Amino acid sequence: MEGYTLVARKSCFGLPTACPSCLPVYFYLKFAKVPFRLDFNLTYPDSDKIPYIESGEYVIYNNEKGGIIERLKEDCITDLDTEFHTNPEWISTKAMISSWISDALTYELWVGTDGCSAKEIYYSDLPWPIGKILFYKKFYTVKQQLGITNDSAEKVEEHIYRRASLAFGALSRRLEEQKFLFEDRPSSLDAVFLGQALITLQALPETSVLRSKLLEHENLVKYADRLKVEFVDSGSPSSVPNFHGNSSSAAPRRGPSNSSSKPKSKPKREETKEEKSFKRRARYFLTAQLVSVVLFVTLLSRVDEADVEVDDDGYE
Repeated sequence: MEGYTLVARKSCFGLPTACPSCLPVYFYLKFAKVPFRLDFNLTYPDSDKIPYIESGEYVIYNNEKGGIIERLKEDCITDLDTEFHTNPEWISTKAMISSWISDALTYELWVGTDGCSAKEIYYSDLPWPIGKILFYKKFYTVKQQLGITNDSAEKVEEHIYRRASLAFGALSRRLEEQKFLFEDRPSSLDAVFLGQALITLQALPETSVLRSKLLEHENLVKYADRLKVEFVDSGSPSSVPNFHGNSSSAAPRRGPSNSSSKPKSKPKREETKEEKSFKRRARYFLTAQLVSVVLFVTLLSRVDEADVEVDDDGYE
């Protein structure tokens, strides 16, 4: 296969990428010693296809079944979890990390703080009005996903933080003084939790409740710092010309699931027909976003007007 490229959201907050979906994939590839090149896509900040991995015609998008890490396993490229698939404690820990901590980090980025971190990660390269509206669209989507209403907001927040605190406590006891969470070797759980921990520690503001709860567990903080130094700050290159033995040369090759809409980020070379088509669409991206902004604001104003009418009727 040709060289792998991990296309992620941009680098910020001292991390190779500060996106909660992208950073775990970065660490998974690092742990598995799969050589890859890191590239960034700034054109579609709200696309659920990002991150994605490509190598020639082989493409894995984040929104495909199970996500990128599961597809890397299924496609026999690399599997760090072979020995753990039937381990009940590993399975329960995976569920806790992918739900309790993931929900808490999502809540903090979009609802529980001032939103500055999320704006920097996702929208800082867009014109201010578009970035603002896209942020609020995601803000309302996250509230719906987490079941937050005006009446339930306080109770849901308390529930989210209580579960996150329990999860950090369980992980701290699980880790103790080991280098990794299970059998002192990396698995996908380490990749996912390390990404969550570093974003919590480095991207969230000092006033973050989630950050303060993580800081209560010294061994988890040391774990995150140590692995960051080894796999990020060491300056080891992400791109290596030859693949290691675990990267199967017989891995399946397939075209993208929706090549006509696939965002690309490539070095300059002779343009293909698909790339020319992409550039034409990119010129209209801001226009399309502006249309969505207008529609969103219009619908929101109608909802507000309806609320005002209800309130007026109530006082008559």
